[in-house]
Amino acid sequence: MIKKRKWWSLFKNLVSEPDTEWEFIDGSYVKAHQHSAGASSADSQAIGKGRAGNITKIHLAVDSDGLPVEFTVTDGEIHDSTAASESIEPLPPAKAVIPRKSNSVIGNADMD
Repeated sequence: MIKKRKWWSLFKNLVSEPDTEWEFIDGSYVKAHQHSAGASSADSQAIGKGRAGNITKIHLAVDSDGLPVEFTVTDGEIHDSTAASESIEPLPPAKAVIPRKSNSVIGNADMD
């Protein structure tokens, strides 16, 4: 499915004139079925192992209005900051990119 990029094409056709003054990044875990891994293919299936079993992670970039403008699907172990550049690079330059909540343990001091 990812190889044929049908869902990607549909998604990109729905994105029109995003307001990229501000760009927000976040990720969500998706639990995959226990029998989802193991397809005989050399291509990455974007399925990792976690405490909950097989997991995938969707990394999403949204515009100032909260509308999705870019996404990446990775193994569940991939941190948001690792996949952020892949979601942000294709977008126009923004006034601010917000990858963490204000109460994040890491904080946002590096973004001043």
